[in-house]
Amino acid sequence: MKPLAGTAVIGIGNDFRRDDGVGWATIALLCEREARRPLPSGTELVQCDGDPGRLMTLWEGKALTLVIDACFPPAAQPGRTHRWCVAPGEMPHPAAAGRQSTHGLGLAEALCLADSLGRGPGRLIVYAVEGADRSLGTGLTPAVAAALPHLARRIEEDVREHGERTRRTRFEAGSPPV
Repeated sequence: MKPLAGTAVIGIGNDFRRDDGVGWATIALLCEREARRPLPSGTELVQCDGDPGRLMTLWEGKALTLVIDACFPPAAQPGRTHRWCVAPGEMPHPAAAGRQSTHGLGLAEALCLADSLGRGPGRLIVYAVEGADRSLGTGLTPAVAAALPHLARRIEEDVREHGERTRRTRFEAGSPPV
């Protein structure tokens, strides 16, 4: 089995469902910021519609996967962001009926399917951003848009921290620094 390497940052969403586009908007912002301050080599920034097969392809073989998606809880505080570090082997419970994402199957279902197929991500960090509006239309609501700069900085920190930890581990193991 090939060792896990690299990082996938996956923004899940739909640009035509208002705040549900927060994952894609975050990836776009990260791409802009990367032009000024590159992320560690082996980092991929990708947008995805949330299809389980596409997600598995994107995170397969990656040592770290970060997923950004919108969530719409009953008492949402638009722009509030939740960070969830999934322990190895930990699987979330699929959403209750009527609570699925706007992508059909949600991330929880994709993770359960990937786990059962032996195609789950390595280390996984999920960012869920509370949204206010998932109706048809483009553009994020102001509160969700205002959360993007802080979210992008936090994701960059996670990616750089992982890259530094990987570099240190290789160096301590006797491999030349990358």
